[in-house]
Amino acid sequence: MGRKLIALAALCVLWPGLLIHTMAAEAPAVSAASAVLLDAESGRILYARNENEKRAIASITKLMTALVAAEYLDDLSQTITIQKEWTGIEGTSLYLKAGEEISLETLLYGLLLHSGNDAAVALAVHCAGDVETFVGWMNQRARDLGMTGTHFSDPNGLGDEEHYSTALDMARLGAACLKNPVVAKIVATKSIVLEGRSFTNHNKLLWQYEGCTGMKTGYTRQAGRTLVSSAERDGQKLVCVTLSDGNDWADHKALLDYGFETYPRRVLAEEGGTLRRMTVEESLLRQVPVVARDTVAYPLKEGEQVTAKIQLPKTARAPVTQGEIAGTVTFYKGERQVGRTYLVWGKSAGQDVISRASTRSPLGMLKRWAGEESTA
Repeated sequence: MGRKLIALAALCVLWPGLLIHTMAAEAPAVSAASAVLLDAESGRILYARNENEKRAIASITKLMTALVAAEYLDDLSQTITIQKEWTGIEGTSLYLKAGEEISLETLLYGLLLHSGNDAAVALAVHCAGDVETFVGWMNQRARDLGMTGTHFSDPNGLGDEEHYSTALDMARLGAACLKNPVVAKIVATKSIVLEGRSFTNHNKLLWQYEGCTGMKTGYTRQAGRTLVSSAERDGQKLVCVTLSDGNDWADHKALLDYGFETYPRRVLAEEGGTLRRMTVEESLLRQVPVVARDTVAYPLKEGEQVTAKIQLPKTARAPVTQGEIAGTVTFYKGERQVGRTYLVWGKSAGQDVISRASTRSPLGMLKRWAGEESTA
């Protein structure tokens, strides 16, 4: 069946930035050497400063450690025995002791809330057999996420000159962590007691910023203060990253406010929402709605507009089945594609009308007079 691309310019009125009733705030001045504010759903960068500059990142490294471990482990209730070589790691520690038994869940909470360097090593060796192999997994996962300016040399962030990332890469990692239910739950936890150990999240924004959902702090003399945070309001999820920032709490509050106020989430297509109605030939149900299969949203500031292009068949012929793919809708901001979803039939329509061709033939007329159903 032939298909044509139909650009529905009239639909643009549904999604123009002019309809956004918000005060467009000025981008805040921040103290960070590098900073990024990212819309987690769309990947749109809402603020950037030296976002691709490679820098030491300290303990925010542990977000990747946790993500790789959470993706590998099946049963967090499993208890493992601590080995001597996993203990005595410099810096922040859970003070693990050789021979003690501890659950993987406790290790993950100790990793992300208390920033335990020994927990990082224990998880790495348990998962991969040795630290070097696990670090290789971390670097592969970074490549999978498009973190092109990142290289890890350990699972805890103590680091050397070959251990670095960028603000943009860490924002992409933060967005991936929000999609992992285990990691997302842990970084959002304010405090917890597990197996006699009490953990309190180092991220003060969980108490200070409305809608904060995590994530991780870091500090070394080389890296300075590093911070990855996330927040959610009205269904919009933002990830903020600052590297080498002596005023990070205030900067994150200002950047998150700026993102929510200036780039609110706009729904371009609602799952199940009708975008078009099509006439169906050879059916008593003359028109069938075409609906979006998925919700598509994108952050837009005042004055920005999105256009929609719908691709559907020129005509539809029964039968059509509810839920089956009918076409696509693609959204653009200028020339850039910012969203896409399939269009599906919103209702079923059976083939219950005799075609004209069959009724005009002698055989078709006889069938019609005899009350027989045409299969033409």
